[in-house]
Parts: sequence; C-alpha cells; structure tokens
Amino acid sequence: MTNRLRPLTPEQQHVILNKGTERPFTGKYNEHSAKGTYHCKQCDTPLYQSEHKFASQCGWPSFDDEIIGAVRRETDSDGRRVEILCNHCDGHLGHVFEGEHLTTNNIRHCVNSLSLIFIPDET
Repeated sequence: MTNRLRPLTPEQQHVILNKGTERPFTGKYNEHSAKGTYHCKQCDTPLYQSEHKFASQCGWPSFDDEIIGAVRRETDSDGRRVEILCNHCDGHLGHVFEGEHLTTNNIRHCVNSLSLIFIPDET
C-alpha cells in the first residue's frame, strides 16, 4: 500500500521508495533534539517519540523504541540486516540493530532523516 499523501522529492523517493540511504551526518534530524514526534514523510504516520531518540554517533537519527504498531521489520535483501518500514505505507525508514548496548533497551533504529518529518510538541 503506497498511498502518498505528500509529494516526495527525487532524493526522498530514492530513500523511501527505492530503499536508498542518505549520506551519514548529512540528515536534518541527525543531531535534532527538540521534543515532539517523528512521522513518516510519505504518509504522516507517527513513528517515534523524541524521548526515544539518542545520540549514537552513527551518522543517522537513532531511536531505541518505536510507537507500537508503527514500524514493521523485514530481513533486508542482503540477508544480514533487518530493514524497518512504515507499517502504514511500506516506506523505507532504515535498519534496526540489536545487541549494541547503547541504551537500556539495547536496540537502535537507524533512520534516514529523509524518511521523517518532525512535529514539535505544543507547549
């Protein structure tokens, strides 16, 4: 199901639709630390809360938990990694890694900034 609610730039299409990867340390949300919710760029589904974002120094935004039911996992085409996708529109988000001991949840969702849109908390 790929109902695009938002038009995507060619760069966003490369990542979200064609399972590409943005260059490390270039993404808008890599060092972003505001309070709010990260949504799918393509369909606006809420994916991650800011309290689960952490500085992993890997070059991409990292989260140690997702909003329940928002993210789906599949074995990547390389057979070694686990791809994460928006559970609503199948948009490619990035990859998930376990066992790195970077947080107490012991998980890292490594997400392309191009796959996300941030909605700040209302204060």
